[in-house]
Amino acid sequence: MIRNLIFDMGNVLIHWDPPRFMERMGLPEEDRALLLTEVFGSVEWIQTDRGTLSFEDGLKEMCARLPERLHRAARELTLDWWKDNLLPVEGMAELVRELKGLGYNIYLLSNAKLDLHQYFDRIPGSECFDGMIVSADWKLLKPQPELYHVLLREYGLKAEECFFTDDLNINIEAAVLVGMSGTVFRGVAGLRRTLTEAGVPVKAAD
Repeated sequence: MIRNLIFDMGNVLIHWDPPRFMERMGLPEEDRALLLTEVFGSVEWIQTDRGTLSFEDGLKEMCARLPERLHRAARELTLDWWKDNLLPVEGMAELVRELKGLGYNIYLLSNAKLDLHQYFDRIPGSECFDGMIVSADWKLLKPQPELYHVLLREYGLKAEECFFTDDLNINIEAAVLVGMSGTVFRGVAGLRRTLTEAGVPVKAAD
């Protein structure tokens, strides 16, 4: 029986769309391409998600590969992206609140940097969460099974009672390998159907 609903954050609870972030900053296409590669596509971005590299050291390495005119943009995208870009995924806050009202435990399992703790309460539905595991806190990344085991251990959960929703196939496979069930997120309507099939009595999508 499912008792615990676990959610990823990016492209599940909020839209994670770096090209849109840069477009909203008014950057030209050429500069956006550089930043997409040297910031969001960098090894340093992954290392800060893992918590093995500080923001400042990571930013220094990124800027070393960028023209000076983009250093300010790189800083804003690394340190402050969330201040203007927390765009909720439509219908997810309502679903999370519905699940909480039905008596389910709600958890976050996210590859994210240490600053997630600064802004998570700004995400609609975040008040319903009973706990969170953030990769940078543990120096682990999904799909490493060790991070899933951290979630189970820290909150005293049984894997067979957990249902995980993530936007990446590989992260769901890892959840299954540790004994959870789960689904790849492709929109709230599909998630509602899958939850119903798993025995979670949520309302059907409109």
